[in-house]
Amino acid sequence: MRYRSVTYQARTAQAAGGVRDAAFNALADPTRRAVLDLLRAGTRPAGDIARAFTVSRPAISKHLSILRRAHLVEERRAGRHRLYQLNPEPLREVDTWLQQYREFWTASLNNLKAFVEAEYAKETTAQAHQKEPKESKKER
Repeated sequence: MRYRSVTYQARTAQAAGGVRDAAFNALADPTRRAVLDLLRAGTRPAGDIARAFTVSRPAISKHLSILRRAHLVEERRAGRHRLYQLNPEPLREVDTWLQQYREFWTASLNNLKAFVEAEYAKETTAQAHQKEPKESKKER
C-alpha cells in the first residue's frame, strides 16, 4: 500500500509538468539537441537526419521517438518515407519557464555592474587625491 501512494504521487507530478518535463528530458541529450538544430532548417526525411550523425540509424530512430513523445517534432508519412519537422510549441513553454531565471540573472548582473562601477569610482577618486601635487596640499 505504501508504494502505491508513491507511484500515484509520481504520476500526478508527471501529469502536472508532463509536457515541460518531457521537453527537458529530450533536450538533455546533445544528439537530440543537434537533431532539433538540423530541423530548424525545415522538414527532413528520417534517412537524411540519420546520415547527418555518426551514430547508428536505430539510435537516431530512438532519439526521434523521444523527441516525438515530447512533442518537439512532428512526424508525417509520405510514401515509404517518414518526414520530421520541428514543433516549437513545447520550446515556448520551456522558454516561459526560463524567463524567470533570465530576469533573476539580469537583475543580479545589473546589481553587480552598479557595485563594480561604484567601487571603481571610489578608487579613481582616491587615486586622484593621492596624486595631487604636494605644493597644493601645503597651501591648504
